[in-house]
Amino acid sequence: MAKVNALVLALGASLAVVAAPALAQASLAMLDSLDKGGWELRYRDGSTARKVCLRSGREFIQLRHRGSGCNRFVVEDGAREVTIQYTCRGNGYGRTSIRKETGSLVQIDSQGIADGKPFEFSAEARRTGSCN
Repeated sequence: MAKVNALVLALGASLAVVAAPALAQASLAMLDSLDKGGWELRYRDGSTARKVCLRSGREFIQLRHRGSGCNRFVVEDGAREVTIQYTCRGNGYGRTSIRKETGSLVQIDSQGIADGKPFEFSAEARRTGSCN
């Protein structure tokens, strides 16, 4: 019995060591590293460009779902790319991938359902200066 308890304790300690980096990994640090200020989104389909005031980088995650009532799940949290899936109760869901080229240039791909209608877009976002 003592060997079983020792094995269980060793396995539990091993899992804690393995799980700790996974929890720390979901920090979305890449988004925090983007230059703060005014950004312009240019949609690949030719839609009208949109201005965004970037305070944390997370503003790019839910471009079609404003508000904070959404639950997020981090699918990928890399140094150059993040992918987040989110659900907004009563208002749809989305999945957004953001790829960092530089601190002032990112590529964004997003798709989902907003206001009962599907959406999908690709855009390039570039820092333009300070927020207006």
